[in-house]
Amino acid sequence: MAANDDVDLSPAPLRLESPDGRSFSVRGPASACPRVGEYLAIDGADAPLAFVEEVATDPAGDAFVASGSLVGDASGAAEARARWSQTPVRPTEASAVQRLLSAPDEQLHLGRLADHDEVGVALIPKRLNRHTFWCGQSGSGKTYALGVLLERILVNTRLPMVIFDPNSDFVRLGETTAGADPESVAALGDREVVVLRPGDETSPLHVLFKEMTPRARAAVLRLDPVVDRAEYNALLGLMEDLDAVETPDIVGHLLSLGDPDATALAQRLQNLGVLEWRTTWAYGAESATSVVARRPAATVLDLGGYDRNEEQLTVTLAVLDDLWARRTERRPLLLVIDEAHNLCPPDPETPLGVAVRDRLIQIAAEGRKYGLWLLLSTQRPSKVHQGIVSQCDNLTLMRMNSRDDLEQLGSIFGFVPRGLLAQAARFRQGEALVAGGFVPMPSIVRVRGRVTPEGGIDVPVPMP
Repeated sequence: MAANDDVDLSPAPLRLESPDGRSFSVRGPASACPRVGEYLAIDGADAPLAFVEEVATDPAGDAFVASGSLVGDASGAAEARARWSQTPVRPTEASAVQRLLSAPDEQLHLGRLADHDEVGVALIPKRLNRHTFWCGQSGSGKTYALGVLLERILVNTRLPMVIFDPNSDFVRLGETTAGADPESVAALGDREVVVLRPGDETSPLHVLFKEMTPRARAAVLRLDPVVDRAEYNALLGLMEDLDAVETPDIVGHLLSLGDPDATALAQRLQNLGVLEWRTTWAYGAESATSVVARRPAATVLDLGGYDRNEEQLTVTLAVLDDLWARRTERRPLLLVIDEAHNLCPPDPETPLGVAVRDRLIQIAAEGRKYGLWLLLSTQRPSKVHQGIVSQCDNLTLMRMNSRDDLEQLGSIFGFVPRGLLAQAARFRQGEALVAGGFVPMPSIVRVRGRVTPEGGIDVPVPMP
């Protein structure tokens, strides 16, 4: 039998249904099934793109149904329509996706779309006025990618930041690498980056005990105002005399008073070894709180330079309390909390830990209206207090194998397509799911290269 040359053997076009002009569904053969995160183009000028959020196949695997949202490009020219019925759709050209996700200025790009290297994914800086959660397991490239974001903020905004750096990963944020993008290097060179290190001769990281709040001082000394009321009262009296007494001589001063409560307080200071924290206390010099109050472009607090966790918590609490006390100044500031599970766990073990966690809970709940915005970074989302995570509107997720962590993120960040979250266990190093107001659309991004030296590099295995 002769073939009929007039028969069209090309597959029938997929057809879209949208009852409300916002959501859609598409059905078709399994051979034409799109992937979650892809875009479909609707026939017609100025038609929106169809962003695929969920895909399901029938038990036999012969057909699929995809659903998601209709979105316009960055120009806002997409046609608004109440409904679409049996409308043909096709794979989208990269140029259309680029108009949606990219920016004219490539300095704003966090990286490239994982499946379309020609499509940049832009940061929307003005939406950094919401709290951001940044997570990924060890080896995912989380710290490297966080450095990329901080560089983009320095280059493209005038938003100052303070970085609580427990692993000394960002202490070289003021430097640039050889061969880096000249435009970024020039822009970073104009920004003031201050790195405060414990014991540093020129830029020491320390705080003033007398400037700390009464609750913070009590937390340092593990004093309960009710249970230890006599010692606490002696502490209040000591604060009145502190200007007249050299700080290293506090114990001798308390013992000389001949008061049992003052003696007990002196013994507490000795037993806890608080006065041995020589690099923690400013002893009348400029404190970290004063430096942060000047609002350099970036202030890096090298908490990793301390030997004791209590010292890290003390400095962190002093800075957070001072920022909260100044909140009515309404001066914007991004608070970058690296290894957030150490500073705001669900159940801290010490009074200092409780005080830091509670202050962060307060900033998460109320800080946005004062211009205090959190960026929390961690390897273990479930180890961060959920009252803080639930206040975050932006999410960056890198490789994560823990099913419990992924399920928890899915319940908190309901605006992120589950199909994209499910891919996190298969991410390559340097790939990230970004979602929320600080990017145009939920996207899987291959993070761009760094301009500043990388921190958090794994130690290589020695080889012959």
